[in-house]
Amino acid sequence: MTNSNPYFDEVISAHIAIRQWFAGPADAAALEALMARFLPRFTMAAPSGAQLDLDALRALFARSGGGKPGLEIEVDQLTLLDEHAGGATVAYREAQYQSGQLSSLRLATAVFERDAAGAPRWRHLQETLCRA
Repeated sequence: MTNSNPYFDEVISAHIAIRQWFAGPADAAALEALMARFLPRFTMAAPSGAQLDLDALRALFARSGGGKPGLEIEVDQLTLLDEHAGGATVAYREAQYQSGQLSSLRLATAVFERDAAGAPRWRHLQETLCRA
């Protein structure tokens, strides 16, 4: 049995929320709950090489909500690369399935910072497409 890790828990719960956002009905409250996971100075290097900030991520989610019915996301190979009092860096693999078929496989590295309440929040995300 493994101990719970708050950063791993956040990666998993965030991907559940992302899957629900893309696959299900998209409403303003769900978008706000999803965006609350990210710090105001969040940055991302997308698989395409595009650099996103928090506003660009919000725009991506806003235009894509409900657009992938049937989407499934699996996260595995979670690895704690670094942990310190203020946060951590986590690597993981993300597989996306559409209609039961693998549609995207990516390796990701996420940097987390703890907020004032001690909860992990996303500071940076790097995703790279890979083959199965």
